[in-house]
Amino acid sequence: MSVITEPKKKPTVSSASDMPGQTTLRNRKRLSRTVKYVLLVLFLIVVLMPVYVLIVTSLKPPQDVNPATSWGLPVRWPWEPALEGGPTGFDNWALAWNALSASIGRTFLLAIPAALIASFLGAMNGFVLARWRFPYADIVFTVILFGMFIPYQAIMTPLVQMKTTLGLPSDISTLLIVHVIYGLPICTLIFRNYYASIPHELMEASRMDGAGMLRTFGSIVLPLSLPGFVVTIIWQFTSAWNDFLFALFLSNQNEGPVSLSLNNLAQGAQLANYGAAMAGALLASLPTLIVYIVLGKYFVGGLMSGSVKS
Repeated sequence: MSVITEPKKKPTVSSASDMPGQTTLRNRKRLSRTVKYVLLVLFLIVVLMPVYVLIVTSLKPPQDVNPATSWGLPVRWPWEPALEGGPTGFDNWALAWNALSASIGRTFLLAIPAALIASFLGAMNGFVLARWRFPYADIVFTVILFGMFIPYQAIMTPLVQMKTTLGLPSDISTLLIVHVIYGLPICTLIFRNYYASIPHELMEASRMDGAGMLRTFGSIVLPLSLPGFVVTIIWQFTSAWNDFLFALFLSNQNEGPVSLSLNNLAQGAQLANYGAAMAGALLASLPTLIVYIVLGKYFVGGLMSGSVKS
C-alpha cells in the first residue's frame, strides 16, 4: 500500500516592496524626483517671465500700457483700440515690422556669412594645430586664443581709427569682417579639440593612400566635422545677430543691423511706444530662437565632442 505524501510548500519570500529598506529608498527617490521637478518648474517660470511681459505688453494698445498693469493680461482683444479710432495691439506689431524689416534682412546678410566663414576658417586652423605639429604650434595656438579674452570695449577706439584709415564703409560689410576675425579664436579652439579626438590611424591611412594635408582635410576630416560646425555656426550666428557694440561704432542706423534699429524703435520717439518696442524685441529674437530650436539638439553633443579622448 503506497502512501501519498503532500508536496512540501516552498517557503514564501517576501517581495522587495515589503522590505522596509527598499520602501525607504523608493520614497527618497520619489521625493528627490519631486524636488527636482519643482525646482525645474520654478527656474522655467523665472526664465519665461520676461517673455510673458514682452508678449502681453506687445498686445496692448499704447493707452493700456503702464507700470501698474504691466504684469496683467490685456483687458481688450488685440484688434480693439482703447480709444475710438486709436491704435490697437496689432498696430504695435505692424509698426515694429515696418521699423525693423529692412534691418532684419541686413542682419541675415551679416550673421549667415559671418557664421559660415568663421567656422570654415576655424576648422582649417583647428586641423592644422591639432594634426600638424610645426615648431611653436602651442605658442601660435595660445596667441590665437588670446583674442578671446580681449574685451570689446578695449579695442573700440583703435578699431574705429583703423576703419577710418582704411576707408571702410559704415555698413554691414565692415561688421562682417570684424565678426569673422573676432570669431576665429573660439572657432579654432572648438575645432582643435574636436579634431584631437579623431583617431590617428585614420590620418595615417589617408597619408598611406597618398593624400596630402589639404586632401585629407577636404575628403576625410571635413565630412566628419558636422558636430563642430553646428556648435560654431550657432555660436557665431547668435553673436553676430545680437551684437550691439560693434554695430554702434562701426555702422549707422540706415545701414546697420537690427540691434541698432531696435534701439531706435525703443528710444527714438519722444513718447515711447512700449508695445511696439516689445513687439520689435520679439521679432528680433525670433531668428535666433528658430536656430536654437532647429539645431539645439546637436549643440550639446557637438560641444562635448572632443572633450573626452577615446
